[in-house]
Amino acid sequence: MARVVLGIGMSHSPLLALPGERWVERGNDDRANKGLNTIDGRFVDYNTVNATVKDRYADVAVTETFVRQDKEAQDALDRLADDFARIKPDVAIVVGDDHYELFSPANMPAIAIYHGKEILTHEADKHDEGHWRNTVAAMYAMDEVHSYPAHPELGEKLIEQLIERDFDIGSSARVDDPKTLGFGHAYGFVAERIFRGREVPIVPVMLNTYFPPNAPTPRRCYNFGMALKESLEAIPMDLRVAVIGSGGLSHFIVEEELDRQILTALENHDEDVLRNIPVNALKSGSSEIRCWIAAGGAFRGLKHQWSEYVPARRTPAGTGIGLGFAAWYNA
Repeated sequence: MARVVLGIGMSHSPLLALPGERWVERGNDDRANKGLNTIDGRFVDYNTVNATVKDRYADVAVTETFVRQDKEAQDALDRLADDFARIKPDVAIVVGDDHYELFSPANMPAIAIYHGKEILTHEADKHDEGHWRNTVAAMYAMDEVHSYPAHPELGEKLIEQLIERDFDIGSSARVDDPKTLGFGHAYGFVAERIFRGREVPIVPVMLNTYFPPNAPTPRRCYNFGMALKESLEAIPMDLRVAVIGSGGLSHFIVEEELDRQILTALENHDEDVLRNIPVNALKSGSSEIRCWIAAGGAFRGLKHQWSEYVPARRTPAGTGIGLGFAAWYNA
C-alpha cells in the first residue's frame, strides 16, 4: 500500500523569496490595500486597521527585525528540505490553493486532483525592472514555464478512492497553455525550495480556499485529509508519500493567537479544534490555513517533530503574515 511517511506544513509567502531588506516593499503594498481581512471576516483599508492598532508594532516593523526574521524563516525552510532529503519520499502530495493560475472564474472546483503526466507552471506577468514581483516569480517557478514530473497513476487512483468515500473530486489531467493558465506558487515554491533539484513526482491537490461561494469548511478540509490518508492506504502501490500543506498562515493581518492555535492543534492532532475554526477567520490570505488543516488530516499517526513560527509584521499596524513551518514523521 501507499503510506504517508512525512507531513509538512509550510508558508509560501513572497517574503520567503525576498531578502529581509526588501520586506518593506510588501509593507508599502499593505498600506495601499483596501481589502485587508480581519479575523471577524471584514475587509478594511490600512487606516482602518491602524485606527485601532495605533502603530503598536512600529518598533518591530523595521529592517533590523526583517533581516533577523528572514534568517529564522530560511533556516526553517532549510530544515524542512533536510527532512525531505533524509526521508526520501517517492512522491509528494502538495495540498495548495489556486489564485486564478490554473483555474478561473469560469471553473473553480472546491477540491480537485491533478492526474496528468507533467506539471507546467503559469508564467506570471512581468513588472517594471526591479519590482519585487519579478524576484518572487523566479522562486515560485513562474518567471517562465517550468515543468515538473507528476504521478498520473497515483492521482487517478486517489480520485477513484476518494469518490468511493463520498468526496466528489474535480479532476484535471493537462495544462493546455501555461502562458494563459498553469500551476502557481503553491506548487512551484515547494519544488524549488524543498526538493533541492531532486525530481520527485508531485500529485497536486487543489483546494479553493480563496473564492466564494464554494470554499470547503474547515470540517470538510480535515475530513478530506482523513479520507486522503485512507485512500492512500487502500491503493496497492509500494510508495512512501510526503503530504505537504502549502500556504498560510494568517495574512494580511498577522493573527498570532489564531496561528498558534492552529499549530498547537496540528501538533496534538486535535481534530475538534481544527474542524471548528471559524470560517470568518479564514478569508483572503488566511484562507490558506485550510491547506494545513487538510494536510493535517492526512498525516494523522505521524509524530510532530518540530515547528517554527515567525510573526512577520511588516508595518506599524501589524499587517503582514504569520510564517509557519512544521514537520511530522516517525523517527
